[in-house]
Amino acid sequence: QMQLMESGGALVQPGGSLRLSCVGSTSFFRTDWMNWVRQAPGKGLECVSSIDIGGDSTYYADSVKGRFTISRDNAKNTLFLQLNRLRSEDTAVYFCVRGRDAYAHWGQGTQVAVSS
Repeated sequence: QMQLMESGGALVQPGGSLRLSCVGSTSFFRTDWMNWVRQAPGKGLECVSSIDIGGDSTYYADSVKGRFTISRDNAKNTLFLQLNRLRSEDTAVYFCVRGRDAYAHWGQGTQVAVSS
């Protein structure tokens, strides 16, 4: 079983920045698209960003485009999400997810809270 472990979540003020990290336990991390999926309080799941195997193609939800940046370091089995100009509506648990369309592997999530 491949495990994914997120880190980097914190309480920040509006306009602040965070960098989330996700580390995969095996090299299977390098064989598929990776995604950041979030769930805000009382809301459903939202895929906010995705990146292809080689890191050449990326996807961003309209809600975060221009503010968030996804990247990966396959040599370290690590996925990143840079969150800039954070807003209160970005408050959510952020999950690291492996797969394209079908999400088979999930991390436990890391909490991001944006508040004054």
